[in-house]
Amino acid sequence: MKNILVVTASIFGQNGQSSQLVERTLTQLRQTYGNIRITTRDLAAEPVPHLDASRFGAFLASAEDRNGEQQRVVDYSNSLIHEISDADIIVIGVPMYNFGIPSGLKAYFDHIARAGVTFRYTENGPVGLLEDRPVYVLAARGGIYAGTPNDSQTPYLRSFLGFLGLKDVHFVFAEGLNLGDEQKEKALRAADRNIETLTA
Repeated sequence: MKNILVVTASIFGQNGQSSQLVERTLTQLRQTYGNIRITTRDLAAEPVPHLDASRFGAFLASAEDRNGEQQRVVDYSNSLIHEISDADIIVIGVPMYNFGIPSGLKAYFDHIARAGVTFRYTENGPVGLLEDRPVYVLAARGGIYAGTPNDSQTPYLRSFLGFLGLKDVHFVFAEGLNLGDEQKEKALRAADRNIETLTA
């Protein structure tokens, strides 16, 4: 059985295009692997709190010095990290909002990037501590950005995930979704083909 962690971030929930691309990916993964177990982290339905000074302070405090609230913050972060550590495959739905990733996804990332837990610093630079595994990023965009200077998402996601040790990252783009029905249908068909190829 394959354990799959699904992270979605569309403000439109399961109606969002990125979430629908995630569902198509899961359908293909079921065909490829048969029996799969899915853990879903819907960042629109259950937002992760944005990082602030008190939450960051909880991450920095030693275990013996944490108060009750700080321990709850750390336990919550640990639960998110456990979901990733337990997954054989990670599937992330990423819409583009104002040229960047959704703020809810950034908050999630801020809670799984923990020094000494998911990465560590060495004399040769940072080292990711998560075991590498396939990560599928389903990117839905109203305009066309891939391969242009306006695509801030792709290099950021690749850098951040790689920082934690996740380097086997695969992107599927559905672009130009707001540029008319013909372009939208063309983009979604191409994304479906790419999903089928990547997950076969």
